[in-house]
Amino acid sequence: MGVQAGAVRELLVVLVMAGIGLLLALLAAFGPWHPGAGDRPPAVVVELHSPVRPADGRTVANPVN
Repeated sequence: MGVQAGAVRELLVVLVMAGIGLLLALLAAFGPWHPGAGDRPPAVVVELHSPVRPADGRTVANPVN
């Protein structure tokens, strides 16, 4: 009787831990990720710049200043 009770207890612990993991995964997947009104904007890793276009409409790859 003691072996069966230990096996049942172990299975219950495994199922509870799996349920907790599933709930955390659902929270991470469907939780709000957008910034709130008082939050600062996210850090920018790379600054994006438009290509320089001369008056004739050509795109200059490496403009010389």
